[in-house]
Amino acid sequence: MTEHRSLSPIDRLMRFSLENKLVVILLIAFFFSWGVLVAPFDWNLKGVPRDPVPVDAIPDTGDNQQIVFTTWEGRSPQDVEDQISYPLTVALLGVPGVKTIRSSSMFGFSSIFVIFKDDVEFYWSRSRILEKLNSLPGGTLPDGVGPALGPDATALGQVLWYTIEGRDENGNATPGWNLHELRTAQDWYVRYALSSVEGVSEVASIGGYVKEYQIDVDPSAMRAHGVTLDDVFSAIRMTNVDVGARTIEVNRAEYVIRGLGFIKNLEDIEDTVVRVRDNVPITVKQIAKVALGPALRRGALDKGGAEAVGGVVVVRFGANPLAVIKRVHDKIREIAAGLPRKTLGDGRVSQLTIVPYYDRTKLIYETLGTLSDALRDEILVTVVVVLVMLAHLGSAALISGLLPLAVLMCFIAMKHFGVDANVVALSGIAIAIGTMVDVGIVISENILKHITEH
Repeated sequence: MTEHRSLSPIDRLMRFSLENKLVVILLIAFFFSWGVLVAPFDWNLKGVPRDPVPVDAIPDTGDNQQIVFTTWEGRSPQDVEDQISYPLTVALLGVPGVKTIRSSSMFGFSSIFVIFKDDVEFYWSRSRILEKLNSLPGGTLPDGVGPALGPDATALGQVLWYTIEGRDENGNATPGWNLHELRTAQDWYVRYALSSVEGVSEVASIGGYVKEYQIDVDPSAMRAHGVTLDDVFSAIRMTNVDVGARTIEVNRAEYVIRGLGFIKNLEDIEDTVVRVRDNVPITVKQIAKVALGPALRRGALDKGGAEAVGGVVVVRFGANPLAVIKRVHDKIREIAAGLPRKTLGDGRVSQLTIVPYYDRTKLIYETLGTLSDALRDEILVTVVVVLVMLAHLGSAALISGLLPLAVLMCFIAMKHFGVDANVVALSGIAIAIGTMVDVGIVISENILKHITEH
């Protein structure tokens, strides 16, 4: 009994392990299985549900921030600063956990970057900002101006960029698609499909022209008919609406009454009545020209020296970028056959195709390869060194088996504490492997020495 009481905790742990080998084996199997389930490597284990550690190539060292975006069309940066950026900045200063606030006022819009303390939870900060924006006193902002909270993503969330191009049956690029058509396909087909992928926070459209109805008024005709711009605005606004009414009963059948008024083509706008003078209606086509045209844009997307249309896939905060990118590629293959197509003048059929040109998958795989290659090399070096120095195969197997088990246990800790696997974390694990090997060799040599002496 005296001998047992003098043992240190490590000695008692070693004695327990030697006397209860079955328990040790079960613990090793448990941690090994758990580590496989959460390992960030792209392992496809059929029938085994895995929840891997989120893996990305670059560590997210940015601030814990949220973005409040507000548009005010046609206003100068000074007006935006005085009537939007400053009032919102003052109002958001009282949000709990705020460290600092930065604002940027541009032509027609305002961006406010609310930076929180590092210990503030991401989605908790978003809810506090929304509460503050919803409780702003009346008159804080101009009429018709509503601030919006940015996507729930970080600055490193842009994991996939793509363009939309026309391709024939052989995959060759084809002409015949203008920037209007490409942007329409992006906004009404591709963007909605990719936004439905689990883990995607936002799909932003870039390039091309947004199609819109444009009314080019004639000042002379308006003056002659006594029509003002406010009259035109009000007439178009009141025309583009469906009017609902009550129901009527005919022959014991109930019919819903409604007025159809949504604008569907240019003629609907041209025939809109602006004013009535002497019982004569004055329509839009008498005072203006109506046409389809591109909306005003502040930028473009260039690919290979030519304008292109595409989008950016942004990953939600806390999601696994590698898994999200794989799901996005699966969705792209799923919707590829349903994208618009047309027959060209030479008889070829051109179909729109989603072409990724920036994909972080390759960089992530190279990051994972940093650890896997280091682990493989360390195991081989360990086996050779132990066999040469100690000539003991059991010690080589013991130390070599310790390395992957220690790495898997490290992944378990990363999953539990919410640490992402990136090039910094995985490189640190690879460096630590060398230390474990050195300690294992020294301890094994010491054990074999004492066994030989006895």
